[in-house]
Formats: sequence, structure tokens, C-alpha cells
Amino acid sequence: MIRYLTACVKSFILAFTLLILSAAAMAQDGTIYPLAAPQEPNAILLGTGGVENQPATESWFRQWGDPMARNITVATLTPFLPKPGKGNGAAVIVAPGGGYRWLSMGNEGWEVAQALADKGIAAFVLKYRLFPTPPALDDFKAWMNRPRTAPPASSDTSKKATPPSPPQMDLSNQLADAEAAYAMILKRSKEWGVDTSRIGMIGFSAGAGLTMHSTLHSKTMKLAFIGPIYGGMGPVEVPKNAPPMFNVIASDDFLFGGQTGLIQSWFKAGRPVEFHLYQNGGHGFGLGNPDRTSNRWFDAFIYWLEVNRFLKKSS
Repeated sequence: MIRYLTACVKSFILAFTLLILSAAAMAQDGTIYPLAAPQEPNAILLGTGGVENQPATESWFRQWGDPMARNITVATLTPFLPKPGKGNGAAVIVAPGGGYRWLSMGNEGWEVAQALADKGIAAFVLKYRLFPTPPALDDFKAWMNRPRTAPPASSDTSKKATPPSPPQMDLSNQLADAEAAYAMILKRSKEWGVDTSRIGMIGFSAGAGLTMHSTLHSKTMKLAFIGPIYGGMGPVEVPKNAPPMFNVIASDDFLFGGQTGLIQSWFKAGRPVEFHLYQNGGHGFGLGNPDRTSNRWFDAFIYWLEVNRFLKKSS
């Protein structure tokens, strides 16, 4: 009887393990699944307006195990604050990516913000307005699964050679949301324990693009530092007072294509820049994926902040 019960328990454990692994595989296979909108109890409305010609209301889906939102028409800011007494005064606006059509809220938003808060940094996830996508999830899936091509790398290594620039997008809504987030952090800085001279911004993919767009075009944001993570690498016109930049991308990312124009722009402008080109990691790795060299970027970012004294408490 004991042997029988032991065998049953082992069989149950094996079956349960296989079920969990099967569910995990389903969540991680890249398939898009519908997802009920999660609770966001700490999200603060930014009051920046809506989106014109929006065919659908906000909806959520899950891909690669990550919750994502699309058709966002109302921008919000969600604070992730350090534990009492653990804050160092630094603050970071976190902009998730998704091609300005969806936002990877978990992988590139909440998880990153929590990791920052654990380091004593007040983090704020910016859920910014997006361009419209089809109301039906199946139609959106078809658009998501379209073929993608890497930006061509220039074969001319002369100083005059510059990679082609991607088409320009109207990011006025997104910029207004970022500016409103920055203004709110300024307004509530004492409540949130933020040193207003140490507010930075990091973003992922399209969020990196928004970070760069805010740096180059905002008239109200005075960012202390920026961290574009696997964003566009084309050259830009760098303002004289551009903030120090920490930049990360993997060589097998379709957005890389051998381009380093952004890094060269910062360097030629004489502004502080740190660049991490990782062997692998692909695109959209967030804090990291298994067995990729890019997985230590967050540690490097925190060390970079420390060395540049952005984490030093004000006396």
C-alpha cells in the first residue's frame, strides 16, 4: 500500500509538473492571448487629453508571458517608491516600448520600476497615449506578425557616411504625456522624496525613442540623465546641455544593423556617454532573458548612476 501511494504521489507530481511546464510553454511561445485589464490602483491620471480618430477602447493582451496594453487614450503615471528611509532622492521616468501601438507594461515597465525602487530610486511608469490599432485582436495579431526587416547598415566607413533615418512620426501626444509626468514629479517631489535635480528617464525600444525625443525637443523637461535601451541608433543633433546618456543594445537586435550614429553624435558633442553593445539579447529583453550576455545591463546602469553621483543623497 505504501509503495502504491508513493507511486501515486510521484505520478501526480509528474503530471502536475508537466501541466505547469505546458502552461509556461504556452505563455512563452510568442502567441498573443487576450487578457483582462489588470488593476492599476496606484495609476495617476495625467490629464493630457485623448487620441483623435481612435476606433477602440483600451484593451490588453499577453505575449511571451508579459501583459501589454494597446489603444491607450488616457495617459497615467504609476509611482514605485523605495521603502521608507531607503530612498536616495534620485527619480526615473520609465517608458515601456511597443512601437507606439502597444506598451509592454510588465517586462519594460513595472518590473524595471520595481528593480529601481529596490535600489532606492523613485521610479514612475509612464503609460503614454498610443496610435490606434484595429479593435479586433485577430486583426491586431496579423499586424504584429508582419515581416520585419533590419535597417540597412552603411558599407561606407568614411566620416561622411550616415545611415538612413527612419520615417518621422508625430509624437506630440507622447511628448505631452512625458512632460506632464515630469511636471507631476516636480510638483509632488517632497511627498515622493525626489531631488528635482536628479530626475532621469529611461525607455525601451519605442520608449527609448520617446526618451530621446523628450531630450531633444521638450521645452520643459530638464532631465539629469537618460537611458535609451535598445532604441534607434541613428545620428541626431545634440543640444549643448544634453544630459549624460547610458545606451544599451544587442548586436542581434533588428534595430541595430551596425549603426552607432547616436553614440557618435553624443561623443562629438562632448557630452558624457556610455555605450554597451552586447553580443546577444535580441530585442525586447527588458531586465534580461536566460543565457544572454545582455542580462547584466541593469547592474551596469546602477553602477553608472553611482559613479556619476546621481545616487548620492543630498546633504
